[in-house]
Amino acid sequence: MASAKPTAKSDTGHTRKAYQGIRQMLFHNEIAPGQKIAYRDLAERLGMSQTPVIQALKWLEFQGLVRHERHRGYYTEPISTQEVEEIYEFREQIELALLARTMQNMDKAAIKMLESSLDAHLKASREVYLHDRLLKDMEFHLTLASLSGNQVQQQILRLLFDRLYLKYGGNILFSTSMDKADMAHKELFAHIREGNLAGAKTVLSKHIRNVKKHVLNGLERLTREKVKTGF
Repeated sequence: MASAKPTAKSDTGHTRKAYQGIRQMLFHNEIAPGQKIAYRDLAERLGMSQTPVIQALKWLEFQGLVRHERHRGYYTEPISTQEVEEIYEFREQIELALLARTMQNMDKAAIKMLESSLDAHLKASREVYLHDRLLKDMEFHLTLASLSGNQVQQQILRLLFDRLYLKYGGNILFSTSMDKADMAHKELFAHIREGNLAGAKTVLSKHIRNVKKHVLNGLERLTREKVKTGF
């Protein structure tokens, strides 16, 4: 009986490792939207048995990132322009709602934290690693939200980013001009530092809507290419 506990911990650890591994594959576009997921292939790539892989896929199914079809297996969810549009619209609502509280909580320490996050984003924008840029962009927005002190809405925002980044990965999200994103983040930070709520809201709203427009245009181009090639 004494061995049951370590085995349970080991199983959970393997499932968590499989879950993180599959998430990385989704983020790096190594598993395409609408694709059937082969347990054996994933298990071989992750260096483990199929059992934790299947358990990890159940977690991802609960998050809406994959779907299970009886007697057929798991599939990644197909691209949905409506979902992308809804995610960005909800993002805008949450981030704008949190902005006033964030600015109320701004002190020297908070300004320094946000500036550090901005610097990390700007530095990543100059690197060749595209996925690092995407993560630093997300971290800037999440840092801004965290300074509001609203844990529930911050968590919802994180889940929106998660769904967006894992389902629609870099090939689509990088259609946004990094120079424009850099400029928007710098303008937003300047307004926040100066205590200009109206200016900060205007910049943030415009920034999110511009990104949404670029991403939707990227999805439309991808759809047209698939129709042309038949894939």
